[in-house]
Amino acid sequence: MRASAKYIWIIIVVLFIGGFLLAQTSGLLGRAPVTTTTAVATVNGEDILATTWYQTTQNLEQEETQRSNQSISLDERQRLMDQAYDQLVTEALLRQEYRRRGITVTDDEILQAARFSPPPQLMQAPDLQTDGQFDPAKYQRFLNSPLARQQGLLFQLEQYYRTEIPKEKLFDQVATDVYVSDEQLWRRFQDLHDSAQVTFVAFGPERIPDSAVRVSDDEVRAYYDTHKKLFDRPGTAKVSILIIPRAITPADSAAVRAHALALRARILGGEKFEDVAKAESADSSSAVNGGVLPRGGKGRFVPAFESAAYALKPGEISQPVLTPFGYHLIRVDERKGDTISLHHILLRIQQSDSAATRTDRRADSLSRIAASTDQAGKFDEAARALHIPILKSTVVEGNALTINGQFIPSVGPWAFQGAKPGETSELFDAEDGYYLARLDSLTPGGVQSLDQAKSDIRAYLLRQKKIDALIPQARNFAKVAAGSSIESASKLMNMQVISTKPFTRVTGVQELAQAPEAVGAAFTLPVRSVSEPIRGTGEVVVERVDNRTPANRAAFDAQKGTLRQQALDQLRRQRVSGFLTNLNAVAKIDDRRKRVEASSRQVGQ
Repeated sequence: MRASAKYIWIIIVVLFIGGFLLAQTSGLLGRAPVTTTTAVATVNGEDILATTWYQTTQNLEQEETQRSNQSISLDERQRLMDQAYDQLVTEALLRQEYRRRGITVTDDEILQAARFSPPPQLMQAPDLQTDGQFDPAKYQRFLNSPLARQQGLLFQLEQYYRTEIPKEKLFDQVATDVYVSDEQLWRRFQDLHDSAQVTFVAFGPERIPDSAVRVSDDEVRAYYDTHKKLFDRPGTAKVSILIIPRAITPADSAAVRAHALALRARILGGEKFEDVAKAESADSSSAVNGGVLPRGGKGRFVPAFESAAYALKPGEISQPVLTPFGYHLIRVDERKGDTISLHHILLRIQQSDSAATRTDRRADSLSRIAASTDQAGKFDEAARALHIPILKSTVVEGNALTINGQFIPSVGPWAFQGAKPGETSELFDAEDGYYLARLDSLTPGGVQSLDQAKSDIRAYLLRQKKIDALIPQARNFAKVAAGSSIESASKLMNMQVISTKPFTRVTGVQELAQAPEAVGAAFTLPVRSVSEPIRGTGEVVVERVDNRTPANRAAFDAQKGTLRQQALDQLRRQRVSGFLTNLNAVAKIDDRRKRVEASSRQVGQ
């Protein structure tokens, strides 16, 4: 049972130490203008403290770091900060809803839940499993052990269930009246299994010249005034990037493979696989448990790993297996059909020590010359001195930066966290290399003015008017096709005929992506008849239903019980999701994150 205590200690450290250290090191305790009473948001009059936000973010960061065994980039940190904020806002809204509905939780409810409904984290703990399955007897022994009390398990469980039980009660109330009649269930089945196949012609807006339609300034202004929220745009930044890659050579790969072979020889020579995995594996989440991976079926792993694993006999140890993650040694413990349990050791492919030293020295030079300076010319000086090409790109606020398909870590968030044009970033150290950025220009986000938006509005309205102007052409075509055929009318009017594969109401078909209305029409039109013009969002369609196959009622009846449960589960989730979305939408939420972050940066300067 002592081994299981580490899970409890992780919870305690995260909740009580991590947030305190972050608050201290971020200057949030007792340092103006961000203090222990500073609110990062107000939700219906209830404050969410900045210190709570930073602490929750730190908790998520620690979990992510423990899971990946890698440092957190600014992109990941920004994602976790947003996740923490959303979590805290939702928790505040739920607390307020509990009070409004009178939802409470008793000590006895907590006791019963702790005894018989352990949290998922504990159910997945290897030390509480037998043959890969959660063992209730082991859990009960651990729950009643002196060690569990000493390490605070009961306190942690109480906090967990004081949050989860009211939430479960609320969601039960919200979704309690969800019901699916036989007729509704049959319609859902039809949507998935009725199929149609059509032949059609499409009239695209390019058939109408710009000169044939007119969009007035008054129409542009009216559309802007009615749809102003559509023109709320994120900020954009133009940046220059210098990259020093950690280039992996064939010699580096060969060295890691040789190390994997040496580890395999040690295991075959008598060392325990689990001990070697704990000491050597780069997969930190499995290494702590001796390299064990959860029992399961096919489809869980990348192809090279899965192919090698299923080729092994129980107890056999693989040769080094190369995947995008590095080299693996795999041992299959048990296999029943496609269900397999196994252990593995991961060795990542990294630069040799000598190559890494050379890379680090170049990075030190780059940092010394150009990092964290407001002298824009230093960036160009470093590029010349180190013979590094300058890459230029535009990054959108809230999005990761990629250049030619390569992810550039940390630069995106940095550009919008108070940097000024001409300034350079710190040197960002990532697994695949070093990155330095210069901010060349910055355009703040917000609602575009009419002058900024009018060209886009004019183009949109012009397109819509062209589509409207196509309807007389399409009506004439439909009249000719009804008297002969779509194929004959197409030859006469030089139109392209397209025939689709079978599709359902749910799947649709790619050829009708600009006119989804024609997908629905395919299930109401008489078979073999030619439709009237169908105006889509991007084109006008005239179609003929060539074939329609109804859903199999006998198959539906045979599956009705399972289908009903699936439908109820889905509808309950949708009901709860819609409830939470509405709860957020009608709430009065004052989001002060940008102000708090700006104040925090000023304190650090």
